[in-house]
Amino acid sequence: MAPFQSVAVIGAGAWGTALATVAARAGRSVTLWARNAEHAARIASTRDNPRLPGVQIAPEIVVTNDLALAARADVLLIAAPAQHVRSAVNMLASHLPRSAPIIACAKGIEHGTHKFMTDVIAEAAPHAQPAILSGPSFADDVARSLPTAVTLAAGDETLASALVRALGSPTFRPYHSTDIRGVEIGGAAKNVLAIAVGIAVGRKLGASAQAALTTRGFAELTRLGRAMGARGETLTGLSGLGDLILTCSSPQSRNFALGLALGRGEQPPAGKLAEGEFTAPVLIELAASQNIEMPVSEAVASILSGRSTIDAAISGLLTRPFKAEE
Repeated sequence: MAPFQSVAVIGAGAWGTALATVAARAGRSVTLWARNAEHAARIASTRDNPRLPGVQIAPEIVVTNDLALAARADVLLIAAPAQHVRSAVNMLASHLPRSAPIIACAKGIEHGTHKFMTDVIAEAAPHAQPAILSGPSFADDVARSLPTAVTLAAGDETLASALVRALGSPTFRPYHSTDIRGVEIGGAAKNVLAIAVGIAVGRKLGASAQAALTTRGFAELTRLGRAMGARGETLTGLSGLGDLILTCSSPQSRNFALGLALGRGEQPPAGKLAEGEFTAPVLIELAASQNIEMPVSEAVASILSGRSTIDAAISGLLTRPFKAEE
């Protein structure tokens, strides 16, 4: 397979900007596309993005509002939130002159359809080659060239390996996989579980409760993953257990921060999108369709919807029947 020389990132938020920086460090020709023309012009002129303050954007990165220009790249990264991936790929599809790898960089499940991100890409751009990028990472760390390891999965191993070589650098280390579903389940479920852990920390339930919720949450993630054909090494790897540990332990995690605010009885951080808030109801619907119990995730969904108070949800978890660990 010929090496990929050019990369376009669709979405100029913090994560999209960080990924554009990653691709530039890897020696690719990079285009960063912003939906808003004014936003694109500002980034292009100042070489900084107010959504990722303090990070200088390399002069060789082309910032544009021209989708046709971005679509010419060899590889496209979709850095839109999960619920906007379909509309982003729909817009992009008509500009694609050929089959191209499209990498989803969001962690979630689409409302209404229960589709994972690579399924959404396959439907919106049937000739594309869908892939998924996930793992323990924060935009600020990645943009500042702090060491980060992630997983990049595609259905074809040769393609996955080529994409890893196109994006990898000494400080950004992707590992390739063909277990797309395992990577997607880990990325989606851990956001919901991070809200639960944040609530526990906000309620000052102690480090023991934090550890218990993280491990029991991972058991839920694993049950669902296995039921849907995910491989064990993926679920215990970077995009599963690794991402869960990071997201459940760092204030940088928007999902953890949302849970922390809820646990403290405060308003959630303004202007911060927590993917887990949108994923929770879809995740438990998906689990129910597979006859999988996910009590921690169900408690989070119940709290977010207002069907249960935090105290009632905690009591419900603590009074479940005793059982063997799995």
